[in-house]
Amino acid sequence: MKLMFASDIHGSLPATEQVLAHFERSGAKWLILLGDVLNHGPRNALPVGYNPGAVAERFNSIAERIIAVRGNCDSEVDQMLLHFPITAPWQQILMADQRLFVTHGHLYNPEKLPPLLENDVLVFGHTHLPLAEKQDTVYLFNPGSVSIPKGGFEPSYGMLNDGVLSVHALNNDGVIAQVRITP
Repeated sequence: MKLMFASDIHGSLPATEQVLAHFERSGAKWLILLGDVLNHGPRNALPVGYNPGAVAERFNSIAERIIAVRGNCDSEVDQMLLHFPITAPWQQILMADQRLFVTHGHLYNPEKLPPLLENDVLVFGHTHLPLAEKQDTVYLFNPGSVSIPKGGFEPSYGMLNDGVLSVHALNNDGVIAQVRITP
């Protein structure tokens, strides 16, 4: 199963357009949105091309292919604009031998893990910092931010393809980080 991950869009229409272009080319079955979809939040500057209404319209065009979780900047008002659910604090994607625990990162994160089995994957955003590694008995994966990257990183998104979790630069598709997950 091929999946694409995007996080911390914060209402940026240009970032949304790039995400959707990569998603279309990727052949991924699902686009997993890790929260902070429409609003920038009080701690962030307005991202380039801030246009939450247009971002909602663009994602609504593929609503049936989106799995999403709620970020700390998402609200019930945002849900009124979106045709797919975004209010769940976490989702689980079950694979043959392991699961992906998908969350934004403000409730569950590497410092506060949910109950996970050996080789499960915590997929999260929130920090705007890309990460793909195994820590102790679980995998940690953060695709970074497509609109407001931090830590000197480029805007980025994530992919799961043939057992490899990888973070890719949004602008040139270069691999920033990756890890092979094994059951």
